[in-house]
Amino acid sequence: MISRYVAGFLLLLSTWMCLGQSLTGIDLAAGPTSEPKKPIIFDLSAIDKTVDPCTDFYQYACGNWLKKNPVPADQVRWSRFNELAERNNYLLYTELKAAADAPKTPLERKYGDYFAACMNVDLADKLGTEPIQPVMTTIASLQDKKQLAAMVAELQSRHALSMFYGLSVQQDQQDSSQQIVNAIQGGLSLPDRSYYLTDDARSQKLRNEYVDHVTKMFVLLGDTPERAAEEAKSVMSIETALAKGSTDRVELRDPGKRYHIMTVEQLQALSPDYEWPAYLTDVKIGEFKTLNVSTPDYFKAMNTEIDEASLDSIKSYLRWHALRTASPTLSKQFVDENFNFFSATLQGQKEQTPRWKRCTRATDVALGEAVGQEWVKQYFPPDAKANMEKLVFALEHALGQDIKELPWMSDATKVEAKAKLDAFRRKIGYPENWRDYSALAVKRDDFLGNVERSTNFERLRNYAKLGKPVDEREWGMTPPTVNAYYSPSQNDINFPAGILQPPFFDNSKDPAVNFGGIGTVIGHEMTHGFDDQGSKYDPKGNVRPWFTADDRAKFTERTDCEVKEYDGFKVAEGQNLNGRLTLGENTADNGGIRIAFQALEEVLAKQGATAEPDYVDGRRDGYTAQQRFFITFGQLWCQNQTEQNARVLAKTDPHSSGEWRAKGTVQNFDEFGKAFGCKTGQPMMPVNSCRVW
Repeated sequence: MISRYVAGFLLLLSTWMCLGQSLTGIDLAAGPTSEPKKPIIFDLSAIDKTVDPCTDFYQYACGNWLKKNPVPADQVRWSRFNELAERNNYLLYTELKAAADAPKTPLERKYGDYFAACMNVDLADKLGTEPIQPVMTTIASLQDKKQLAAMVAELQSRHALSMFYGLSVQQDQQDSSQQIVNAIQGGLSLPDRSYYLTDDARSQKLRNEYVDHVTKMFVLLGDTPERAAEEAKSVMSIETALAKGSTDRVELRDPGKRYHIMTVEQLQALSPDYEWPAYLTDVKIGEFKTLNVSTPDYFKAMNTEIDEASLDSIKSYLRWHALRTASPTLSKQFVDENFNFFSATLQGQKEQTPRWKRCTRATDVALGEAVGQEWVKQYFPPDAKANMEKLVFALEHALGQDIKELPWMSDATKVEAKAKLDAFRRKIGYPENWRDYSALAVKRDDFLGNVERSTNFERLRNYAKLGKPVDEREWGMTPPTVNAYYSPSQNDINFPAGILQPPFFDNSKDPAVNFGGIGTVIGHEMTHGFDDQGSKYDPKGNVRPWFTADDRAKFTERTDCEVKEYDGFKVAEGQNLNGRLTLGENTADNGGIRIAFQALEEVLAKQGATAEPDYVDGRRDGYTAQQRFFITFGQLWCQNQTEQNARVLAKTDPHSSGEWRAKGTVQNFDEFGKAFGCKTGQPMMPVNSCRVW
């Protein structure tokens, strides 16, 4: 949470972990042994009253929860999000299991067969490396580096592989009514470029372990140990060169630094040894005159590496990316070795995640708007959607008031900000029109083939947008997803049904709790429209400077305060948060809680006692409405995680860790201190704090 992402097959499968059980078909015994308990919103049992909330609010709100909820062996992080995601996943599993056993409609048969193919470990073990041999044969046919672009196109088109770079159709950030081609850096296997370039002992050890892992995988594929070791060195050499040419992810947060409109000829000039026209023709993306090259320097570095690397090294790199992508769909030994490095070594996970969980999630990624149709019928009733719409309206009104009263912003910029807020589009629960999967072929006995076909289905669906009007009703997350997002190019806020459940939202609870839960989520997504990235987009989703120069300077001064503040928050020994990387999410957290609290206060002022019917002498369960609001908010971020996971996320995740999302936010908000009677100078009510919105 609350991020702006769309999970893709390649990312999902590259970290896929399976329990190597031998099953024939679909066996309920291979599934869950019991239904996960339903999370609750405002959990009294989670509170540790031995802690002073003014000293450490996170431990106060979550202390007992943290003690009772260690990280499960098949996870790397356990949080309130995971609690709900596990339950949603279980409910989705029951739907998929029924569809696999006895489908009632052609659509159910399609996603039931996808799930069944994934669950069939007997077949995977029987086939061994057979499913991946066609792609290896294709790569072996590469005889000249001049054929590389055509080879990459074939690997992408036939086998749904991603290597060297990414190509997609996106909205033009200077004219959001247009959809253009976008090319961006890629081609790395480790989580971030820093893993290849940092010279501390921990990073060097991880790189050595990565090379050992690649070697083992090539041996499993059938190479001699000596040949496998040479190939692994080639992979590391090429990926290191690509990492050196890659733009830092913090710099990529600035839309101005990832926008470079070029002709194909100009792109060709950046990388003259790579035949772009051949690639673009073979992937069938359609005709266009210009494209956005997000990372020009990367394509120069890619060209240099293609020129300097041997043909055999390049083929090793291609073979590795094909193997890494396919390994989770292959036999147990590939699944185990994939887990050993990417999950156990890199993230600290102790056991592989049960196969039924992974197959459920994989099916949701592949056919989310098919399986989601039945899911929302059962778990997101119309009254929940109606109440959610009321909450969104209340938050929009509060944000409008916040903009109007903002002390540092000029009237001219306030007019622009209010215009952007008024232009927000809201998407709640699920799409108006469900995606059509009729063109996607699914086979019950071909898991890798299903992954390839579904990935290519999405790729071609994306390519088909080129030159077409933008579909403002399209969703970037599936209905059961426990998340939410704001899209700057469409200027809309999106709340899947999956997050509109306890511990975030509960129709039966008092306003204080729901505003502290889903209200702060709504406020978070709205504030994204005005964070360091979103504030550069206008109401139509175009990058345009609508702040006055003086207001932008004041804004930057305030966001710099947050950067410095969050830079000081430690997540592991020797590892702090990156205040620049997490700036947008931190700004959204801090702004979201303010406008949610303001919206609650307006409701309480208007409705009086009728808003809180179960309160006695201004309290319920011993807490005021304001205290219940903050406790609910704090409990959203209860989280345990492995040290390895904390380190990975500190380098790659634009979100702060749970502890600092709770503490960093309340210590910047005076109303928290007032609610709990804190004194100025206590940790949660410092003398100096940061505020943007």
